[in-house]
Parts: sequence; structure tokens; C-alpha cells
Amino acid sequence: MALNIKPLADRVVVEAAAAEEKSSGGIILPDTAQEKPQQGTVAAVGPGKASDAGTIVEMTVKAGDKVLYGKYSGSEVTHDGKEYLIMRESDILAIL
Repeated sequence: MALNIKPLADRVVVEAAAAEEKSSGGIILPDTAQEKPQQGTVAAVGPGKASDAGTIVEMTVKAGDKVLYGKYSGSEVTHDGKEYLIMRESDILAIL
């Protein structure tokens, strides 16, 4: 992914996965009933957060990782027609 957004400090840019269009029972869901996805792919990562000692703490996630994040995490931004979430690394719950 060639993304020209460079997050700062311990922030991560995530491209959210598409919302499910069918329920587990096979019912097609309208846009208003679709749940907001809680997983996505990391598109870009910042350099890391500065510790109290002044050293940079490296990021755990890297570009291309599939991650789970909290339901209301991050700020939504649109860049080049695609929607992304910018969140802190601490908002990421797990790497898949």
C-alpha cells in the first residue's frame, strides 16, 4: 500500500474491513443495520512514543498487520477516496 499519510508518535493508520452484508442466517442487511467493523489492516505506523527517559519505544504493530480494535476507537478520515481510522497503538486490542 502506497499511503502518503505519516502518523506521528504512537499513532496508527488502519483501513477498516468492509461491513458484513449478510447475517449468519443468510439475511441481507441494509446499510443502516450493518454493524461498524472492529477489524482492519494497518496501513501506516508512526515512529513510536518517547519514554520519560527520552528514548523512543518501538511500535508493536507494522504495516500490513490485521488487527482488532475497540468499537469507538480512532478518528475517521478520508484520503484519496478511501476511509481510514487514525488511532493510538494502545487502542488496538489484538493482532490477528
